[in-house]
Amino acid sequence: MAELEDAQGACCSVAAPASPQLAGNRLNLDVYPDGCQRFLQLLARCPEEMQQVEFLRLSCNEEPIDSALESATRLTGLTSLVLKGGHTRDESGACLHGLLMDLPQEFGSLIRLAHLDLSFNSFSSLPECLTELSNLTVLLLCHNCLQGLPESLGKLKKLTVLSAMTNQIRNLPRSIGELQALQVLNIAENLLESIPEELGYLKSCTEMDLSGNRLEAIPVSFANLQSLRELHLHSNQLRAVPAALASLPRLTRLDLQNNRLRAVPAEIQRCPCVHLRGNPLGRPASPEPEPSSDSSSSELQVHFLSSDEGSFTVTSEGCRVCLPCGIRLCFPLGSVSSDTRVHYRKLPPDPQWVMLQHHDILLSEVLELQPHGVHFLQEVQIWMPYVPPRSLRKREVVVRTRSGKNWSELKTKQERKEKHKHLAKCSVAHFSWFLVISRLVEDQCTVPRDGTQLFSRVDPSIRVKFPAGATEETRIVKMQVLPITEEELQEITNDPESTASPLLCLSQSSSINFLKPVQIQLPLPPGVTGQSLERSRLHLLHGDLQAQTWNDITNQVVLEFTHIYALFEVDHFSWYWLWYTTKTYVGGIAKKVYERLRLYQVNFVALQRKRDPEQVLLQCAPKQKVETILKKLNDRYQGPEPSDLVDMFEGEQFFAAFERGLEIDADRPDCVDGRISFIFYSHMKNMKEIYVKSGVSRKEQAVKGQVSFYRGSIPDTVPEDATKKRKGPDSQWLATLPIKLPKLKSRLDEQYFPKNGQTLPPLNLGNAETGYLTETNLLGIARRIGIDWRTIGMNLGLSYQQIERIGYNNREDLDKQIVEMLFSWARQNTESQNSVKKLIQAMEESSRQDIADEIESIIELGKKKFTESIRRVGLDQESSNEDSAIAMV
Repeated sequence: MAELEDAQGACCSVAAPASPQLAGNRLNLDVYPDGCQRFLQLLARCPEEMQQVEFLRLSCNEEPIDSALESATRLTGLTSLVLKGGHTRDESGACLHGLLMDLPQEFGSLIRLAHLDLSFNSFSSLPECLTELSNLTVLLLCHNCLQGLPESLGKLKKLTVLSAMTNQIRNLPRSIGELQALQVLNIAENLLESIPEELGYLKSCTEMDLSGNRLEAIPVSFANLQSLRELHLHSNQLRAVPAALASLPRLTRLDLQNNRLRAVPAEIQRCPCVHLRGNPLGRPASPEPEPSSDSSSSELQVHFLSSDEGSFTVTSEGCRVCLPCGIRLCFPLGSVSSDTRVHYRKLPPDPQWVMLQHHDILLSEVLELQPHGVHFLQEVQIWMPYVPPRSLRKREVVVRTRSGKNWSELKTKQERKEKHKHLAKCSVAHFSWFLVISRLVEDQCTVPRDGTQLFSRVDPSIRVKFPAGATEETRIVKMQVLPITEEELQEITNDPESTASPLLCLSQSSSINFLKPVQIQLPLPPGVTGQSLERSRLHLLHGDLQAQTWNDITNQVVLEFTHIYALFEVDHFSWYWLWYTTKTYVGGIAKKVYERLRLYQVNFVALQRKRDPEQVLLQCAPKQKVETILKKLNDRYQGPEPSDLVDMFEGEQFFAAFERGLEIDADRPDCVDGRISFIFYSHMKNMKEIYVKSGVSRKEQAVKGQVSFYRGSIPDTVPEDATKKRKGPDSQWLATLPIKLPKLKSRLDEQYFPKNGQTLPPLNLGNAETGYLTETNLLGIARRIGIDWRTIGMNLGLSYQQIERIGYNNREDLDKQIVEMLFSWARQNTESQNSVKKLIQAMEESSRQDIADEIESIIELGKKKFTESIRRVGLDQESSNEDSAIAMV
């Protein structure tokens, strides 16, 4: 809809001789924070012009909505009215419902109204005046508090769409069967326990969604829904379904997932459009399991949610839930006393509120489970998939949750279901936000009055001894250790004579210093013993809580040495680091080393493949890995130097946009509005291979462009000095790298197959009538395959030995590997009539739907050209005459 840019500019003053025109007949004011107030001003100043409005949108999260709605009833020409809430959010990010709870009695005078949207409001019942709108065709009541629908609903004879999902509806009126024009009915996520027989009389209904309710049976009258194409009944409590559902002539989807079906009619089982996952099919009925039984979780009903479902219902009987993102939840028997609707969503880690501690590495996105305030009677188990770090040595994986404004760790168990599937398991009594991190191993102990000792699991030689009387009240002490290898230290400091002990971090639950000194034992730096050390070269450094400064406290404590240990005493905790060096500015060196070890800085690199400049590799990597990566890829790729160093939050989402003459291949599924979206994790494979193109002809000239990286939303334009001057660290813009597409010199097949006697013979798959792929088509497909070629080859039927031989013979050139794989398979299948279909199926099985869709487009175009050529020469007419003659005989 066209927006009203300025309420003041859309109307004239009272004294003006002529009234200005509105933006057509549409008025969209829900995009303004004071849209209702603007509407009232417009109505007062330009009443005649406002009578022309047919399409009106207002936000119901504003206080003047009641006054605005009463005034809107004077616009008798309205045909579409959107009165939605949800335009503001609470602190947790959930949409706030609108303020509308009722409609004015004059609302029934809007007799021309055909479209009405009252979603995200606070209606508990439907006003009777609404059913007076005899011309209404679309009625949206989603996300309200409706307890039911009125019996007078049957008066809306022209209604074609009725959606009341996510309410509290317990019963449907029998008059709903009188809506003979109704085509779409959505009553999902309500409290329906039964539905009337009259629902089966909706002869025009093509789509019906009753999922997420408490239905135990379906009326036999559903066999009359001859126009029905989709019937969604998942996430109910169905124990039986009528066999007549399988005979509906137009049915393309029958979703019965996540019910209690132990047996279904044979007709239903044979139906190709039925979905039965999540039902206890074939299992005998068993008595209710005991809450304490170890096997109780295996008897729970399993719900498999689809990608378009953002919520599910938990009953007192418990259940197991599998979310489409790989997350699993287990609600044990008796975890809730009444039915509870649980909502979930995945969020990118926003650095404004997801605060990582030093040396933490983010391994997952943020999972939010609502409602936050519900306290479960039994703990709920959560399994979160995560990207494992390269090494868990000296580190551990934990689930972190948010309580109030603070993040805390949960007791976590790691599980590995498959080779590349890692899960972090935890148990919680209430819902909040959850994420998986890798942190330094944390040891802790409770210090009583009598004293105790704390040892490190990472380095048992590190010990903290608490004497008796060190504390009056019991306190908890935590310890983390970060080992540093000599190679890392020398690479950073460039000083072979400098060594350091592990970095020790100590913290406690109390802010009060210890009453007696606490003794700390640290190992001496590598290569140093108590007999050979020079005291002047040994420095004990103390870091503040933020580790921004390192102070030399060697002269402030009493250092004692054994053959391999250093002992000292302190009365408060922080960071401690023992260095052995000739440098006098040891504090500066320590700060430099510490910042390097944190790995919070990354470089962005854009490289072009030497043989095919259209293929671009985008990669982000920690600073110290960039040189190694460039050296490793130097044989296959060329490109600009790494971008400026960018301070970046681990796990943050950012975009790479192509500008100034370059654009991304829009057919790729990960291309959104001309940009590639990344979510950066420091231990993921942070790279994408994409194809770039240009609208400028490259037959006469090369094309220069750039790829720019942005944090958050992409600005409309790029500053002219983007490649010369880097902006501040808080800017949306991160860095810009140049890309160049050279002038075309030869045909594509000549690039792959130089004329040196090694060219392949012409090759076509399929036939002209059913569609075929030419050699040029196959070359184009090969360009898009990338590193998935081995998987695709296996799905095409090539043997493992063939694929390994292709990879070995062309181990220095990925392009040749891909082309040889594809063409060797094509040569073997030139006579097969199903070769093209098999190729499409292999792409789909390899999760390359983008290539499968491209092949289908090529086939459709080929068949269209073949049909047109037949029509041009008149053969189709001859064929029709022959068929007619045969029919006459």
